[in-house]
Parts: sequence; C-alpha cells; structure tokens
Amino acid sequence: MEQRRQPQTAPAPRRKAAPAASQEWLVVPAAGGQRRGEFGRHRIMEMTGLPARDLRVLDPLLSYPSTILGRDRAIVVNLEHVKAIVTAAEVLVRDPGNPRLHPFLQELHARLALPDACTTNPASDDMELGDGQGNVPMPGSAKIQPFEFKVLEVCLEHTCKCMESETLALEKEAYPALDKLTSKVSTLNLEHVRQIKSRLVELSGRVQKVRDDIEQLVDDDTDMYEMYLTRKLAFQVVNESSVKVDSNKHASPDHENEKEEEDSGDDIESSHESSTYVKPDVEELEMLLEAYFVQFDSTLNKLCHLRDYVDDTEDYINMMLDEKQNQLLQMGVMLTTATVVITAGIVVVSLFGMNIHIELTLVPETPEMARIKNRKFWETTWATVAGCAAIYILAIYAGKKSKYLQ
Repeated sequence: MEQRRQPQTAPAPRRKAAPAASQEWLVVPAAGGQRRGEFGRHRIMEMTGLPARDLRVLDPLLSYPSTILGRDRAIVVNLEHVKAIVTAAEVLVRDPGNPRLHPFLQELHARLALPDACTTNPASDDMELGDGQGNVPMPGSAKIQPFEFKVLEVCLEHTCKCMESETLALEKEAYPALDKLTSKVSTLNLEHVRQIKSRLVELSGRVQKVRDDIEQLVDDDTDMYEMYLTRKLAFQVVNESSVKVDSNKHASPDHENEKEEEDSGDDIESSHESSTYVKPDVEELEMLLEAYFVQFDSTLNKLCHLRDYVDDTEDYINMMLDEKQNQLLQMGVMLTTATVVITAGIVVVSLFGMNIHIELTLVPETPEMARIKNRKFWETTWATVAGCAAIYILAIYAGKKSKYLQ
C-alpha cells in the first residue's frame, strides 16, 4: 500500500526582537566638542559599563527618587530633573532638550571651560606623569579637581539652587497667606493654605531625600572611594604597564632567582595588606559633599521653620474656631433657657384664659369694676413678666456659677 505523504507546513517566520528604544543624550567630553545623539540602552551599557537596573534610575517614566550611585566606571546622578552618567572622560546628560536643563548645561560648559578643567584623556596623562616604578600622581595631590568631581559639583550646585529658589518662592507666598488666614478665616483662604501645605510637604520630602543620600555617602568611605574614577583608571593603566614590564623581566632565564624573591616579597606584602586595613583617601570628595550637605540642610531647616509656622497657624485657627463654637453653644443655652421661661409665662396666661367662673367675672360691669379689672389685668401681666425675668436671671446666674457659662 502506498503511504500518503503528510503535507508539510512551512515553519512560521521568527519575529525579530524589537530594538531597544533609542533615547536622546548629550555627550560632553572632558576636552573637545560636545555632541548629541540617540543611543539605545545596550549602547549606553557598553559605553559606561552600567547594568540595566542602574539605567532604570534615569528613566523619567519610572519616577525614581533622587540618588547618587558610584559604580566601577561611572557615577549615576539622578537629582531632580538632572539625569546624567559621569565617567572619567565624559558626561552623558539625559534629555538635553528639556528647558529646565538649559541653566545646568550652560553652567556645565562654563565650568569645563576653565583652565584647570581642560584635561585630555586621563589614561594617557597618567602614563606620561607616572614614573616607571608605579608611583602615580593622585588627582587631589596637585590640587586639580578630577573631571568627575567637577561634573558632580555642577549637578549638586544646580540642584541646590533650584531647591533654594523654590523654597524662597514658597516662603514669599506662604507667610502672607498664613497671616491673611489668621485675620480672616474663609473658605478661599483655607484652600490657598491647603495648597501651600501640600507643596511644602512635597518639597520637604525632595530636599530630605537628597540630604540623606549625601549624608549616607559621607558616612561610607567605600562608596566615596568608588567615585574616584580618574584614580581607578590611572591605577588600571599603571597595573597593566607593570604587568607587561614584569612579564618581560620574567621571560629571561637570568631573572629566575629575582622572580622567586619577588614572589616571596609579594606574599609578605599581601599578608601585611590582609592583616591591616588602610583607610581610603577620600578627603577631597568628602569636603565637597559636606559643603553641599550644609546647604541642603540649611534649605531643609527653612522648610522646617515654615512647617512649624503652618502648624502654629493651624493651632491658632483651631483655637479661634473652638472659641466661636463655645460662644455658639452658650448662645444656644441662653436661648433655650429663655424659651423655657417664656413657656412658663405662656402657662400662666393660658390659665387665665380658661373659661372658668371667678368672683371678678361675676361682678356686674360698672365703671368702678372696669377700673379694678384693668388694674388687676396689668398687675397680673407685669407680675408674670417679672417672674419670667427673675427665673431667667436665676438660671443664667446658676449657669455662670457652675462655670457652664462664661
């Protein structure tokens, strides 16, 4: 029997992976002209050596809080609208078309245009300045600030100015509004103060976050040491050159004894290094961070004083409202007492208005009796009114004596 061939279906074409969305970046090198370009995430990771989770910090759609991260080859800066990646040779600024970044970019260009900021490739400079024995000049030794610290200082300074300006604007708006609310409590004034308080809480949280991040960096020498990118790059270049020199020396058979002696010496040095902990030299960065920590702390103190003023105003308004409420309650008690007293008078009038037989009504109507009835009527009326007033006064006196009324 002939076997029927199954119809072969063509394999479904594989879908190509969608390329990562490119984002606009401004690349500002330590020396040379800046350039704009659109780079994908993988390209940025190759240029900076950052993992993908660090790049998410700079994504404006995810709304990450302000932070400063020190990595092996780069520093991630996310301060308000300033989102940048700083390396030893260049800085990459995210979304350079943002109008709020124009002052920051101008200040960055002005700072890098200074004479001490015009540096070439840090690796080549350190190779030329270092001697053949591995002694490398540190960036802080010659009082020349490294490139990454210059950029970091511009970022901190710009953020500090923005928060300071927002704080001053909020103070100018808040104090008159609070004084106006104190003089006149109205719905419009209360709504204005509520909006001011919301802005105050939001701005205080942002300033507090930046201040805490700087304080955390200052307290951790290891994190600050990771931010010395120029120094680490110089060490890397010198280590590579020393490895090449050592390999050339050890390649000849005449230096076998020297090799053994150096290996023993390296073992002794490594044992000493492992037994003793050497504190990294981070004085330059520590002084830089402490200076801006003081500024952010001063801004936070201004916001705390403003918050205390808002709280005091709220307490004062609550006291005023409580006083008004007490006055209304007292008025209600007095009106209720008056109602009770008037009701007592109405009872007396109702008794005299009943159809009953009394001696005064049985006497024949004469002019003399008319005068007597008229006099009796007014006596009864005034006596009823006087009795109600006396009862009301006694009730109010009893209330004030018992301190229920003021």
